[in-house]
Amino acid sequence: MHIVFAASECVPFAKTGGLADVVGALPAEIAKLGHQVTVYLPLYARIRPRIEPKIGQLAYAVRSVTVPFRHYSRFAGIVDGGKQNGVQFYFVESQELFDRPELYGPNGGDYPDNAERFGFFCRAVLEAAKQLGVPEVFHVHDWQTGLIPVYLRTTYAADPVLRHAATVLTIHNAAYQGLFPPATTEQLLFPWDLFTMDKVEQYDRFNFLKGGVVFADQLTTVSHRYAEEIQTPEFGWHLEGVLRGRAADLRGILNGVDYGHWDPATDGNLAAHYSADDLEGKRACRADLLHAFGLNAVPDSAAVVGIVSRFATQKGFDIVAAIGEEMAKQDLVVVALGTGEPALERFFRGWAERHPQKIAVQIRYDEALAHKIEAGADLFLMPSRYEPCGLNQIYSLKYGTVPLVRATGGLDDTIEEWDAKKGTGTGFKFYGYDPRDLLEELDRALAAFQHKKSWTRLMRNGMAREYGWDKPAREYAEVYAEAARRRG
Repeated sequence: MHIVFAASECVPFAKTGGLADVVGALPAEIAKLGHQVTVYLPLYARIRPRIEPKIGQLAYAVRSVTVPFRHYSRFAGIVDGGKQNGVQFYFVESQELFDRPELYGPNGGDYPDNAERFGFFCRAVLEAAKQLGVPEVFHVHDWQTGLIPVYLRTTYAADPVLRHAATVLTIHNAAYQGLFPPATTEQLLFPWDLFTMDKVEQYDRFNFLKGGVVFADQLTTVSHRYAEEIQTPEFGWHLEGVLRGRAADLRGILNGVDYGHWDPATDGNLAAHYSADDLEGKRACRADLLHAFGLNAVPDSAAVVGIVSRFATQKGFDIVAAIGEEMAKQDLVVVALGTGEPALERFFRGWAERHPQKIAVQIRYDEALAHKIEAGADLFLMPSRYEPCGLNQIYSLKYGTVPLVRATGGLDDTIEEWDAKKGTGTGFKFYGYDPRDLLEELDRALAAFQHKKSWTRLMRNGMAREYGWDKPAREYAEVYAEAARRRG
């Protein structure tokens, strides 16, 4: 089969979250299974220098495709990004819409014309595919490409070239839906009968993600637990009814990780390498991490608790703030790396200032330092309010850094509760979204840390788990086959 991925992010070109990691890794795995794979991305300003040759000219696969709007037309160039790992990359060029400093908007916000930007992108992908190769399946991701299934079943329903193409929509985070004014319907040349509560309308807003959910042939999300959660009011963000209605077509497929990039036996960012068979190098990594954060004379009895995250309420740091002073009294040190909501950045700064020998924080993102935290910490904290999949807990398992997580989404799927009597399990989980629950589980983890022999068993249990992309890729291939069968 020919599979076309359409997405707004993909490593190594452009990233704001886990979506980029998936689109960076999954297409190559699908190609390994023998399928033809193409990826379409917007040509953002930050991508241009990566793909422009030394002579400063882009290679165009298609010079111009036309995307009509209500009172005008826009034109896209389709830039040939070449093949990588068996995957063909194309970039949709529109300097007016995509040649901007940020992907979605300044300071974590939105550009006012994002409906036009990503409506344009969706239709440009369809027009480009008509010239460069129509796939059996379009695999689209999140709200930014949610209109591709809508266009295919409305505007392009009678197109003899595209009418049999199937669609698979993956929801990476249901909280982000692409909500715009009702006039978006006319702006993107949809008929008004599309703007109804059983199609794209949601509380008098035009909802890109809802359109994808309604019109896609198959739906996936990024963990088994999250597939269940988004059908509830707590996690569905007002789409739970629509998702329950499509439950038979919704499948949770846990994200994989790239062990070529995340493996303590080969990681070039570390002070020493180690493996489950020889853990000695982890001591050197712990010492190197403490030095990097300026923490001195930390006793072996004190657990190093690592955090690498967006500092956001979704990630659970409001409940960390509620027990920060009690945590600082315990036999631990905390090393935290990240940026995020101003109030939580202020909390982390203040926490470190009040307890300079126990809490160390760097308000930034640094890839090498993130690797050092994964390798040098003893515990990795992820107290998320909700977490569709999560990757850091999986990295932590591989690095022998025991996860302490809230049992939600992919965190619940990937971490098995430690049972000291049986010697089974890979980490620690708490269930209620409450500071007391987190503190109780932290107490349990710190007590377990004092028993070094069983702690080593716990570390090795996690290091033995495998969450590569092989199994998820086969599951996605099954979804593609089913979607194509329905359209065939």
